[in-house]
Amino acid sequence: MSNEKPVVAVLLGSDSDWETVAATAETLKKFGVSCEVRVCSAHRTPDAAADFAQNAATRGFKVIIAAAGSAAHLAGVLAAHTTLPVIGVPLKGGALDGLDALLATVQMPAGIPVATVALGQAGAVNAALLAVQILALTDSDLQAKLITHKAALAKKVEEGNQRIQAELRKKA
Repeated sequence: MSNEKPVVAVLLGSDSDWETVAATAETLKKFGVSCEVRVCSAHRTPDAAADFAQNAATRGFKVIIAAAGSAAHLAGVLAAHTTLPVIGVPLKGGALDGLDALLATVQMPAGIPVATVALGQAGAVNAALLAVQILALTDSDLQAKLITHKAALAKKVEEGNQRIQAELRKKA
């Protein structure tokens, strides 16, 4: 994503997940956080997934984001092989439209935590924001960017409220 050494790894269970997960990379980029994106399947390439997780910290990664649909074991497999924080993004699709992915991602056994965000696009954005929040614990520049981001969200809500109130006054 940039010339800087990536600090966030974004792993997708399949290349078809990119349409949703691109929002993760875009959000990280908005905050100036470099990431590496790769396809790595918990089921089809389990050795590669384990190897990636085992070596992620020594490669300089600080957070791993794992997005997968269907059985969605990618985040759990990665978390089992690293001490880095892992954020799971369950993706919609399949026979259960993402419910299976959500449950597989969130139902981790004690000792193997995976922070789980919402299904789909919202989860893809929130995973990036959670990674930024984790990194901001030791980075005052990122902390300032998060404060600005939250202020922009609040401003957008207030502007929406003002539009609704104006519309209601017209109808009164």
